Amino acid sequence: MNLEEYHGVWVFIEEQENTIAPVSLELLGAGRQLADKRGVELAGVIIGSQVTTLASTVFEYGADVVYVYDQPIFKDYRTESYMKALLHCCETYKPEIILFGATSTGKDLASAVATDLPTGLTADTTELDVEEDTGLLLASRPAFGGNIMATILCKKYRPQMATVRPKVMKALEKEPGRTGKLIEEQINIKEDDIRTKVLEIVRATTKKVRIDEADIVVAGGKGLGSAEGFQLIHRLAETLGGAVGASRDVVEAGWIEHHHQVGQTGVTVTPKIYFAIGISGAIQHLVGMKNATMIIAINKDPDAPIFEACHYGIVGDAFEIIPLLVEQFSRAIAKEEVNHVGEV
Repeated sequence: MNLEEYHGVWVFIEEQENTIAPVSLELLGAGRQLADKRGVELAGVIIGSQVTTLASTVFEYGADVVYVYDQPIFKDYRTESYMKALLHCCETYKPEIILFGATSTGKDLASAVATDLPTGLTADTTELDVEEDTGLLLASRPAFGGNIMATILCKKYRPQMATVRPKVMKALEKEPGRTGKLIEEQINIKEDDIRTKVLEIVRATTKKVRIDEADIVVAGGKGLGSAEGFQLIHRLAETLGGAVGASRDVVEAGWIEHHHQVGQTGVTVTPKIYFAIGISGAIQHLVGMKNATMIIAINKDPDAPIFEACHYGIVGDAFEIIPLLVEQFSRAIAKEEVNHVGEV
């Protein structure tokens, strides 16, 4: 493999019902930094049906080039059809780096493409950098149960590929009217060539808490002692109009469902305010909340690692402190002393 033939940073633009996934816009921001450091172009790759109009948004969020595969066969995501399109694009234009969101679609497509090329793939990346001279992608992620951060390199193969967790990177400010080079591609692929068929799409009927979209997250850990004690977290979150989060230990103990879990094996959140109550602060949890605007920790142990990561810390008993917070917040809200609870 002649590595010098490969140039440019790409982002796979994930879309559903003609709406770009937020993680793709976040990755355009990260990709822009990598591309500028290398002095190369940043490109977005869109695959779908009636999606060409999305290119304008991709340009406005930082891309120099957009490759589009706009054909009816790509209406619904299927591994095989999308893989064929992306492989065709890679073989034609030879990118140096490709970034995917670590979503169910992104992880599925990235692993299939990496296997077929073949090349390396770093999963669930939380930090990205690139060596300016060599072009080596420095993809870092928690390893060994979250006890260390590992930086993974792909020295012998191209493109270098990584999936990146949502909410870890930051999108650039939208630049209205920004444009670039639009390249429309097509591949000769028929429905009979695809082994899987989409028969029906069933929408979820249960409403899950989207803690990754909440401005306020109140998260609890094993320090609350029991499922009954954890109800204090629900009480404070309800008072503040926030979402409930939890550590892995709490989820494994069965106190709350997995979709509330924050951390390496859970959800990454970036709220304006994050309460970490009874949470020690293991690195696998910090990975999921370290980018919150304000972190407030409550823990009886003054030496808990969480105090190294928080903006404000309270050493004390959560069972004494939370009722006082609920009382004060409730009083302030009732008196309309503030316009937004986040300002209390």
